[in-house]
Amino acid sequence: MIKEVFSEEETFGFAKKMAENANKGGIYCLCGDLGVGKTVFTKGFAKGLGIAEHITSPTFTIVNEYEGKMPFYHFDVYRISDIEEMYDIGFEEYIFGDGVCLIEWADLIKELIPENAVWINIEKDLEKGFDYRKIEVK
Repeated sequence: MIKEVFSEEETFGFAKKMAENANKGGIYCLCGDLGVGKTVFTKGFAKGLGIAEHITSPTFTIVNEYEGKMPFYHFDVYRISDIEEMYDIGFEEYIFGDGVCLIEWADLIKELIPENAVWINIEKDLEKGFDYRKIEVK
């Protein structure tokens, strides 16, 4: 599925709607270059799970945990230098647990991602406008 959005609000809303349909054990892999709106997407996703807290990127901690209608585990693996770091933080317990995982930069740890994961790629196209994004969900 491909969704074209033309503002941060549309990106937020699309992610919120996606999360409203998420189930326990869901794994969402978020990919895209720096500055495409992964954090905006994540904030919308969290809102869709009923999370009211301020969402921040866990760039240095790798994972942030939030409580909503179900646990939400937000990963940012951009700074992972060795795949073993994921095992050290208990990655398998998160992805095979009762919460929902959203993993930014998931393509960097592709070999650890289960086959049932939903892959989301966000791309810019400046010819279509500064705020235009193409969101592809597989």
